[in-house]
Amino acid sequence: MTDPAPARLVVLISGSGSNLQALLEAAKDPAYGAEVVAVGADRDGIAGLEIAAAAGVPTFVDSVKAYETRDDWDAALTAHVAAHRPDLVISAGFLKLAGKQFLDAFGDRYINTHNALLPSFPGIHGPRDALAYGVKLAGATLFFVDAGVDTGPIIAQVSVPVLDDDTEETLTERIKVAERAQLVEFVGRLVRDGWTIENRKVRIP
Repeated sequence: MTDPAPARLVVLISGSGSNLQALLEAAKDPAYGAEVVAVGADRDGIAGLEIAAAAGVPTFVDSVKAYETRDDWDAALTAHVAAHRPDLVISAGFLKLAGKQFLDAFGDRYINTHNALLPSFPGIHGPRDALAYGVKLAGATLFFVDAGVDTGPIIAQVSVPVLDDDTEETLTERIKVAERAQLVEFVGRLVRDGWTIENRKVRIP
């Protein structure tokens, strides 16, 4: 009996690609159960595309400004991702909100990570907002993307203590470490064991 083929991951990025790098490293182990088959970006000239190229992974770029309308961009992104037949699509620092076509195609297998403990502090300033509120625990949330902003069903969360002398920068960096480890762990668990979503509750057998 042969081992099943690894699950196919398409990773979407907008910047340095640190989460992408972590997934590529994890996927080197056949037991992880997944491989990155393509990397998409919303801009040229970013470090994450260089990481993908160095790993021999195909890349594509869909810049919003290259299309007449946001719907046109969404259709192009959907088509480019679909061409790689992904089992799971991962937003790894992808700074664009996907539209209806994309979510219709991949909504039950499109995951994102956020640097706060949702539903608290959604949006792009999670650590800053958490610090300003005075919380004692910050963290990161992995979730399935829906049409809202950071509102989809939660897969996993990890907490990070807030220190008395934390700045937005120091807290953000510590969250990134925990966030990256959580992403790698749960992508592996999802592809190896599968999952169900019922009444917003994500269960991995």
